[in-house]
Amino acid sequence: MMAEMVEKRWGGARHLVNNAGRTKFVAQRDLDGLSAEDFQSIYAVNVIGAFQMSRAFAPLLRKETGAAIVNVSSIAAVMARGSSIAYMASKGALNTLTMALARALGPEIRVNGVGPGMIESDWLKNGYGADAYEAMGKMYRGTAALNATISPEDVAQTIYALCTAFPKTTGETVLVDAGFRIQKA
Repeated sequence: MMAEMVEKRWGGARHLVNNAGRTKFVAQRDLDGLSAEDFQSIYAVNVIGAFQMSRAFAPLLRKETGAAIVNVSSIAAVMARGSSIAYMASKGALNTLTMALARALGPEIRVNGVGPGMIESDWLKNGYGADAYEAMGKMYRGTAALNATISPEDVAQTIYALCTAFPKTTGETVLVDAGFRIQKA
């Protein structure tokens, strides 16, 4: 239905960004803090939603030269650190979905992902609480090779580049983490 609305209003689509995300803030050691329903609702948004949007938009995207899909993942997928085990696992599944869709939709549609590190956002601040958020930011900047956290604009620039500037790149998830994963020497 959404793809039909886009086609009717704008005549088509060249890029799709799957940026919906859901979590439940639960300490990693608190295995009782997540129910099966929590896992299912997080996967429903973070993985199944991206699949359904990609499937719905594929016919429109195939009509355009240089079509691309970008899935917004997280550094949590590769670091196994984040707001909850369900979130980390769902973003790992999204990275696998990115590769699988790149294979299934190529060569007409490129599919890539972006995996942000700690984004400066009220969403994280509200989820962790202001004090924990500030401490986490200090630790992140102190560990990251570039001494920085990530702005929403950093992520948007990477998404734009993946859609427009890399015509031979598909199936990749680019980390935008200021070098947090590699850490300082």
